[in-house]
Amino acid sequence: MPIVKYPRATEPLWHEWDRKAQKCGLRHTVYAVNGDYYTGEWLDNLKHGKGIQVWTRAGAIYSGDWKFGKRDGYGSYSILDPVTKEYKKVYVGWWKNDTKCGYGVTFYPGVERYEGEWSNGQRSGWGRMYYQDGSVYEGQWVEDRPGGQGMLRLSNENRYEGGWKDGKKHGPGKFFYLDKGQLFEGIWAADIPKCGILIDFGRAEAPAPPQYPIPKV
Repeated sequence: MPIVKYPRATEPLWHEWDRKAQKCGLRHTVYAVNGDYYTGEWLDNLKHGKGIQVWTRAGAIYSGDWKFGKRDGYGSYSILDPVTKEYKKVYVGWWKNDTKCGYGVTFYPGVERYEGEWSNGQRSGWGRMYYQDGSVYEGQWVEDRPGGQGMLRLSNENRYEGGWKDGKKHGPGKFFYLDKGQLFEGIWAADIPKCGILIDFGRAEAPAPPQYPIPKV
């Protein structure tokens, strides 16, 4: 009985190419059509694990954790300095769903920086902000502004301790005028003291006390 041989079915070549194109695990640098490129780990064709993403047109780089194509976990974000042509760190800390979330440090132009908690890309929770003029705010934040209880220390060491709302002094608080040796304690509304008492406080150690002490009531 003659044996009939049938031609073996061959898999289309594009099937093999498609399998090779599916990114999973650690891969070499993968380039996008706009010039951006990523080096690191993948899962189901999405950036997942450790990796470095470079945005060439924006002059930015992220190095850290990824989860299903988004920055998630711990990582640093840097931008290219147009003068030195070197990358300067802008944010170092935790991310969630591609935004700052958790504890992190942000470096602003000049000497300003923020150390503290983030939520949905905004300063939220506890944090400390160093300002250009030398003042420092330490306390609670709500939607990227001081809100709740906090302390603002000015460059001359005078300080305010008390309530905040929308980035302004609000509610019960104390303002220590250490340069004059006085203390104001009262109620604030939108950065304006509405009522309170002013007493001498550390007058003997003050560098520039008023000529006459405040009489006791």
